[in-house]
Amino acid sequence: MLSFDPKVNTERENYKLLIGTIIPRPIAFVTSMAEDGTINGAPFSYFNIVSSNPPMISLGFQRKDGKMKDTARNILDKKEFVVHIVDESNVEDINATAASLPPNQSEIDKTKLTIVPSEVVSVPGIKEAKVRYECTLEHAVELGEDGNIGVDLVVGKITRFHVDKEIYESGRINQEKLAAISRLAGTNYAKIGKVFSIERPK
Repeated sequence: MLSFDPKVNTERENYKLLIGTIIPRPIAFVTSMAEDGTINGAPFSYFNIVSSNPPMISLGFQRKDGKMKDTARNILDKKEFVVHIVDESNVEDINATAASLPPNQSEIDKTKLTIVPSEVVSVPGIKEAKVRYECTLEHAVELGEDGNIGVDLVVGKITRFHVDKEIYESGRINQEKLAAISRLAGTNYAKIGKVFSIERPK
């Protein structure tokens, strides 16, 4: 068994160990609104459930050279955002939104994705996602080491679920019809593969 000290590793070495081992990771496509009204859209795989009561999710936004990502800044300013589940039908367009653009340019304009209004929050979502969550900011934490902020951790409370009726069956989600895509390392992604069940002990 190999052993690595994260304090001795470079940031890239730690990054590769994390993204290569914590797999598969769900992908959140996040829409947010800039101060000038520009709708920004970007995918993030540092994403997961925090709680179901109340329904909350977490997003980790890694800073580059200490600079906050547009999405994180928009969320902290507006206190609203929309999270979409990436699936097989929209992954190509959503991948295109990962391009680095100025804050006043919408990544969505570079795709075939369609903006749709939200019901509760002012930030719109995209039509092409089978699942989207309208969210409000619940909590935000700056994380770092030696006084350097490296990560903006955001917890959002879901104020509205939107689910395509084709994947909703008796209160449950049909995972095959959702066809969610997950993130691996490098340029690799994964579909839902073979599924098996194990009963939990009582």
